[in-house]
Amino acid sequence: MGVKAGLAALCAAVCFWQPALAQDVTLVAREGGIVLNGTLQGYDGEFYRISTSYGMLTVDGEGVICEGPACPELVAPKAMLRVVGAPDAAALLPALFQAFARSRGLIYEEAQGSAYAARILDPESRKDLAEISFAALPPDQATVALEAGAADLKLSFRPEAAFGTHAVATDALVAIVAPDNPTPEISTVELAGVLAGEVTNWSQIGGPDMPVVLHALAADTDIQQALGERLGAKEGATVLHPDLATLAEAVAKDPWAIAISGRSAIAPARRMPLTDSCGFPLLPTSLAIKAEDYPLALPVLILTPKRRLPLLTREFLDFLRTPAAQDAVAAAGFVDRSASRQPMTADGLRLLNAIQGAGEDVTLDDLKRLAGIMDGADRVSLTFRFEDGSSTLDAQSQDNLADLALLIAAGQFRNQKLMLAGFSDGSGAAEANLALSVERAAKVAQELAAVAPDLSPAQMPQVEGFGEALPMACDETAIGRQLNRRVELWVAPDFAPAGTPPVLAPAP
Repeated sequence: MGVKAGLAALCAAVCFWQPALAQDVTLVAREGGIVLNGTLQGYDGEFYRISTSYGMLTVDGEGVICEGPACPELVAPKAMLRVVGAPDAAALLPALFQAFARSRGLIYEEAQGSAYAARILDPESRKDLAEISFAALPPDQATVALEAGAADLKLSFRPEAAFGTHAVATDALVAIVAPDNPTPEISTVELAGVLAGEVTNWSQIGGPDMPVVLHALAADTDIQQALGERLGAKEGATVLHPDLATLAEAVAKDPWAIAISGRSAIAPARRMPLTDSCGFPLLPTSLAIKAEDYPLALPVLILTPKRRLPLLTREFLDFLRTPAAQDAVAAAGFVDRSASRQPMTADGLRLLNAIQGAGEDVTLDDLKRLAGIMDGADRVSLTFRFEDGSSTLDAQSQDNLADLALLIAAGQFRNQKLMLAGFSDGSGAAEANLALSVERAAKVAQELAAVAPDLSPAQMPQVEGFGEALPMACDETAIGRQLNRRVELWVAPDFAPAGTPPVLAPAP
């Protein structure tokens, strides 16, 4: 199906609310003095959209009186939430919309059928407040539908500059094989070789002398395009599948097959353990995925057009940041975005890597200092990284910063001490790396102060830097160096007297 055909089919299936026949209306300011004449294009319960001699105008309904036969009732009309995009993330939609309706005391009813569709109703009148639908479309067609007004929201694994972005959940790309495949593990370098078609026999990566059979999703799927962006090249697979469920089933039946799948859709295949080029294990745990310590973490996003959406749709987007929404995400098998914490005593692998990497650049005294500060602390999943070659926080880190500001303001860390711990990769001199790690942590503290100017000095995190002392991965690859360049958030009981200001490092 081409882009035009797909868009036409979508338009025929789902149409957004507007007057049956556009008619002229007059909007009169309640305080007098301003009168607008035009053709009514829509009303979402808050705002009128009218076409006037001045162009298209959006007018706040509270400030005007509508006159004319086309004036709507002063209640919100039924909202049409037409979602398009990635089918492999569509399992989130029923859980999210049901939780949204429950949070507002509304009724959620799901329609029977192969395609997802649902309604949200008023519990007393049973009036339809919203109709929800999902159409699985390739990324390009979904983008066209959103731009043309034939869809309201796009479900995607990749941001697009033309649209607003709302982070919903996180998944992770993992290597999957059949349960009876005897190969114990695969490194990131070996996996890249398999995907590029350079590794063609399992014996090349520690397995038996059997040919590698590479499976993948079709090239026009959202996940496959996201994977291609990560690899910087197209996969060399010849056995293609339309979705993750079909992919996993096919791989599970062939002992010599391998593929990349989402963490949420592995069964009946099994996940093959992944290491970096130096043998460091890369585990797709919930905390590692949230903190982007796992290199193939994959955000699940809802993209919105840059036009005013119906009130109920905007309220749903606001709901995505609530704990109830994150509970629904976890129930659907994805990794939620809520801040989680883990005791440093559970960080044995990282400490083991640090000890193994100790030498002239990272001394025993450096590790003792690190261990002393870590003692009794927890690591919070909110982690901060910067865009390549820049002092600008990347998109997920900016979301994390906003979440941190809200958590502090809500008193989530009362009687606890926060610390921003900066780390670098191992490139360059150790002394310079230590200074750079402090600068990065201080930069995050500055950004936090700018985002939340009402936070008191006592609420601000302390700043520490440890250079290359606690590597997440090997520095031999670009991915490893990127994982190591980070600012972590630690929290520990605060035994300091009330009002004691934090120790902040100098601004970079």
